Amino acid sequence: MQTVEIVLALLAAVVLSGAAARFLPLAVPAPLVQIGLGALIAMVTKTPVSLDPHLFFLLFLPPLLFLDGWRIPKDEFFKDLPIILELALGLVVLTVLGVGLFIHWMIPSMPLAVAFALAAVISPTDPIAVSAIAQRVAIPKRLMHILEGESLLNDASGLVCLRFAIAAALTGSFVLHEAVLNFAWVALAGIVIGVLTTLVVTTLNAWLSRAGAEDAGPQTLVSLLIPFAAYLLAEKVHASGILAAVAAGVAMSFSEAARQTVAATRVRRNMVWDTLQFTANGVIFVLLGEQLPSILAGAVETVRSTGHHEPWWLAIYVVAITLSLGVLRFAWVWGSLKLTLLRARRRGDHPVSPDWKIITATACAGARGAITLAGVLTLPLVTATGEEFPARDLAIFLAAGVIVLSLLISSVALPLLMKNLQLPPDTAALEQAEQARAKLAIAAVHAVEHMQSSSPHADDADFQTASARVVDIYRDRLDGLAQTGEVAQAARRARGFEKEVRLVALQAERQALHKLLRQKAVHGAAQAKLTRELDLAEARLRV
Repeated sequence: MQTVEIVLALLAAVVLSGAAARFLPLAVPAPLVQIGLGALIAMVTKTPVSLDPHLFFLLFLPPLLFLDGWRIPKDEFFKDLPIILELALGLVVLTVLGVGLFIHWMIPSMPLAVAFALAAVISPTDPIAVSAIAQRVAIPKRLMHILEGESLLNDASGLVCLRFAIAAALTGSFVLHEAVLNFAWVALAGIVIGVLTTLVVTTLNAWLSRAGAEDAGPQTLVSLLIPFAAYLLAEKVHASGILAAVAAGVAMSFSEAARQTVAATRVRRNMVWDTLQFTANGVIFVLLGEQLPSILAGAVETVRSTGHHEPWWLAIYVVAITLSLGVLRFAWVWGSLKLTLLRARRRGDHPVSPDWKIITATACAGARGAITLAGVLTLPLVTATGEEFPARDLAIFLAAGVIVLSLLISSVALPLLMKNLQLPPDTAALEQAEQARAKLAIAAVHAVEHMQSSSPHADDADFQTASARVVDIYRDRLDGLAQTGEVAQAARRARGFEKEVRLVALQAERQALHKLLRQKAVHGAAQAKLTRELDLAEARLRV
């Protein structure tokens, strides 16, 4: 019963965090509010949640990483793949080596292998935190795509480095060529398993759907099971379950494009996934906050392992490690950008160097989160000889401190850097969307005209009137898309006013419906149908 109460308290904290983040006077992102509420729950209940890292990985990471891989824009992802790989692989290796050596130099009592393990676990960035901050400040879309792609891949590289560092700490040995081969197997096998899992499941699911009517419930459940299947299969063969979940999500988007899914199924499935994403993201940070009091409680004992007696030395270590992460990240991003510009100039291009604020924002966007906490908790309790694992509590405390401080830095720095930043409009994407809309409208007009001539109701005056009305809607859209210059700007302005007026009209419809409901003039199926029509119409206008 106590477990159920704790789970309900965690879910209630997630709900409250959303409202609290909106009403706080400062632009505090939801993750920080959730961490605070989690810590409050721990102090009030006095019953800390025993967090099993392996269970945590299984329950939360596969669906969230699968969804990120599914929804990330594929063209942008593959276009920026070289930059993403530089951050997800090169920067992680640099962080493990550079920060690991720095930690061992700063805290000599922490063995080098344990310092590398700590550096590996704090190397992955957290996309959830940055996404939450991005809701408060306009981050350039391409930068967000790069940060999302980086976080999808650096989780695996960081955790693989953690595995090697733990093995070195337990056995006292490290073989480079074995580590490289192991990394290649972990990565490639995980990607292949993820792709194959999605292809097999979606192919079987499509075959079953063709055998009978498609039902949204089973379709949604299948999509929820795919990431867990990919993750578990990869872990069974000692491959990366994280990369398997990501690859399964990427393959899911291509599989969806290859077959038609009923619109109602997509709407209901997206609602379920949105709810799952909101809940899982929130619970992750509430759990993180819930672990903090117990970690802080051992701070006095932990600091003695560093050779000091004052607890504030731990704060100095946390600040120093966080700053070293930021400096390395800034240096890597700046150097990578200079090399990219140099290669472009050698090809004969004339690239424009981005604003320094963009480079600094990329460095400040490296907030750490749930994977860092879960990863550091997987540090073993004892070594192969049965002795206590060295500096384990200290590593956990430092990792937790880096998480909180990096979130604070991102929350403060990103809004300041993005303020008044003039970004060039994404004209290529806008033109592509306009051209696509025109082609869709032309296809719709041709289909209606064909129906007018071939339908058994072709001679029916009402049918002809209805068809002409539909064609007029699409021709008006085509006329608007064909306009250019000031005329196009005026048309877009008019469409903006039209959208505003239609939203007011929809709100009036909704208020009238509520009045009818209070008067019991509408109920049952009619109420559900009218509400759904208004919801879909409003959602379409607010896209």
